[in-house]
Amino acid sequence: MERLPKRQRHQQLSRLVEENPFMTDRELTRLLKVSIQTIRLDRMELGIPELRERLKLMAERSYDAVRSLPLHEVIGDIVDLQLDKSGISIFEIREEHVFSRTGIARGHHVFAQANSLAVAVINDEIALTATADIRFVRQVKLGEKCIAKAYVRSGGRSKAKVEVFTYVGEEMVFQGHFIIYRSAGEQVIEGGDERADRN
Repeated sequence: MERLPKRQRHQQLSRLVEENPFMTDRELTRLLKVSIQTIRLDRMELGIPELRERLKLMAERSYDAVRSLPLHEVIGDIVDLQLDKSGISIFEIREEHVFSRTGIARGHHVFAQANSLAVAVINDEIALTATADIRFVRQVKLGEKCIAKAYVRSGGRSKAKVEVFTYVGEEMVFQGHFIIYRSAGEQVIEGGDERADRN
């Protein structure tokens, strides 16, 4: 494949980063078929900050505050949260998260990121995982950044269905369907059958 003219490459680079602000320079070199130095120069010319700065900017943007658990108990960094709608978190796989012999992440860390995001997205003081139907699509390795995206698909007074998809770059590595119990319904009903108030 022949190299794109600089102007076209700049347009593509801007579009790619706008569509996925979590894209690393290495991923951009692969997609645009240029050296990492070229990507860095292009980013500087276009005023696109490096990944770490882009993440900091996203985290500083105003988003809903987590209600269901203390922020330090969320696994990964929340960069976007709209309660009862959606959320995004980022979790970098470090030495302490992998098997020492293989450098492959232990599954419970990948699950914990998704599970804590599924709970964090719920707009309630108490939210707990009732069930989880999960699938590990591929192994995650040391140094990779897991981007989890949670979507609240339906919500009643006492339970919500939350889907979480975790990606490394463009590739899905984990998928989870969670039923999250919420305490909201309990405050309304004092004794009696929950269904009694329904028409």
